[in-house]
Amino acid sequence: MKYKKILVVSTMLFATLIGKAQEVNNLIKQVKAKMDKVNDYEASGSMKTNVTFLKVPEAVVKIYFKKPNKLKIKNEKGISFIPKGAVSINLNAILSGNNYSIIDAGKDIAGAGLLRVVKLLPIDDNADIVLSTLYIDEANSVIKKAKTTTRENGSYELDMTYGKYIDYGLPDKIIFTFNTKDYKLPKGVTFDFDDGSEAKKPTAASKSKNSKAEIIFNSYIINKGVADVNF
Repeated sequence: MKYKKILVVSTMLFATLIGKAQEVNNLIKQVKAKMDKVNDYEASGSMKTNVTFLKVPEAVVKIYFKKPNKLKIKNEKGISFIPKGAVSINLNAILSGNNYSIIDAGKDIAGAGLLRVVKLLPIDDNADIVLSTLYIDEANSVIKKAKTTTRENGSYELDMTYGKYIDYGLPDKIIFTFNTKDYKLPKGVTFDFDDGSEAKKPTAASKSKNSKAEIIFNSYIINKGVADVNF
């Protein structure tokens, strides 16, 4: 009788785990289905960059995207302070293909809502992305936050706010957080600002802090074609 009880409990636990696994797999499919509506886009917006050792003026930017994972941010001054390699860490790059294992990590309270937490582990041991943790709004099938650890380009965090483009899974605002520890300024480049100030030489302490780039999207042109020359 004792062994029968253990067997029943074990079976119930296994069934529960299988059910949760199927649930999060379906959720990821729903998120991807919404994002798959977008073949390409051209977006206009503004970008504020908070780098601890630089004073960076607010910039007017154009953002270009094309499937499967081409993404380019261009500002009016032609200089981007987001680390090279980080631009490719976008939601489409994270979810492209099915080369990852999906793990249900429960739920988490963020802002005013409860989000489903899902971890993605790549099947390929040599993949650049080591781990992605997604915080998903289940009701709207959109990713509100993504934390990604890479092999070559450090760790990054994306926080998304949605509005009128939520049906396409496109945010109205993105806050991109990255560590400036390994960030290097272009050799021989100097920065002149309107107020005449000079960029401060980065210290080890300042470069170990997180920096942020905030992009506010004013408009999107969706599925009208984007030329490869933009990338």
